Amino acid sequence: MAWDFETDPDVQRELDWVEEFVRDEVEPVDQVVEHAWNTRDPRRNALIRPLQERVRERELWACHLGPELGGKGYGQLRLALLNEKLGRTHSGPVVFGCQAPDSGNAEILAHYGSDFLKRTYLEPLIEGSIVSSFSMTEPHGGSDPTGFRTTAVLDGDSWVINGEKWFSSHAVFAEFLIVMAVTEPDAPPHERMSMFVVPADAPGIERVRDVSVWGHEEAVGTHQYLRYTDVRVPAENLLGQRGEGFAVAQTRLGGGRIHHAMRTVGLVQRAFELMKRRAVSRTTKGARLADKQLVQEMIADSWIQIEQFRLLVLRTAWKIDKFNDYRAVRADIAAVKAAMPKVLMEVSSRAIQIHGSLGISKELPFGKWVMESFHMGLADGATEVHKTNLAKALVRSTTPDDGLFPPYTGPELNRQALERYAELLAEADEAEPVAGGAA
Repeated sequence: MAWDFETDPDVQRELDWVEEFVRDEVEPVDQVVEHAWNTRDPRRNALIRPLQERVRERELWACHLGPELGGKGYGQLRLALLNEKLGRTHSGPVVFGCQAPDSGNAEILAHYGSDFLKRTYLEPLIEGSIVSSFSMTEPHGGSDPTGFRTTAVLDGDSWVINGEKWFSSHAVFAEFLIVMAVTEPDAPPHERMSMFVVPADAPGIERVRDVSVWGHEEAVGTHQYLRYTDVRVPAENLLGQRGEGFAVAQTRLGGGRIHHAMRTVGLVQRAFELMKRRAVSRTTKGARLADKQLVQEMIADSWIQIEQFRLLVLRTAWKIDKFNDYRAVRADIAAVKAAMPKVLMEVSSRAIQIHGSLGISKELPFGKWVMESFHMGLADGATEVHKTNLAKALVRSTTPDDGLFPPYTGPELNRQALERYAELLAEADEAEPVAGGAA
């Protein structure tokens, strides 16, 4: 039997270094860099690139990728523990070369890209010299691919793409986009889409507008609303086979959701640390906030939530490593995704309450994190969708009961027990009473 809650000493030493490095070197960078993904910003490059070199020297760069791509090939459990340390910062994932959406896009290119696409886009993406965008969501159907209207039609040796994409994250910085479009309109719903690599400067791409998110203070919104009008890309820019877009997307989403969840654990832990510090530092009516029962309840509830969520995520990561099949862990991943926004929102809200007016000011990050919880409830599929999928998976193997009443009611269980033990009970009833027993 193997059941352990300890990290191997060598791995723990590595995690300890990451934690110290993130706190001492990366967190201060967050105060002066507007957007860590903006590789065209000289201030960003001056601060982040030296840190990236230190990570490379430590051999912790892009650990989600295999050694053939310059990574460490970590399993999901080890990646989860690493991302927990990075999640407390804005710049941490970029400094370690594992930021979304680039990490998932790199996995797609590694699995499905041609040699040309790998040379042109994958290599500089892994190097960290460019960033990318995942252009999937649409104004009409949101993130549900069965409602997509963007099309790609093969015309000679080119695909011609037409349609609109909403909330293409980091498209403002991207050198290329991975676009999902309908190529097989008459196929079953999840076999209609295909995926393509599209250069960001391809003729016919219109930036309808830059979209900003509440809580993010960048001067220009980074999630673009894009319109594709007769955008042509070479036939070899198809990723995978025709109609495999939905399956290709799962390459990036399963593991990505676990990484995102553990980064959220790190973020919530930071909120919890600040909550506790305020509680022991501030006094009112002659006592610390930490001595007030309602504040104690907030602290206790927060710790319980964080620990429950963290263990759920780690067990899910362990199961992915064990089965090596995302389909076998779909229910667990759905549960993680559904639980994530609630934990961040509730712990951040308690931290605001304990900090009072300072908590709602822009001098502390809690308001941003509350808004980020709603972002998490939408990105990579809405929370409601994941809850529905989880419930379906949980009841799928449950056998329905026949009869007017369930077989687990008290009268029915009593009848079954009397029937099972009828002979023994009859013998007991006929036996002579023992000495000292009832008359």
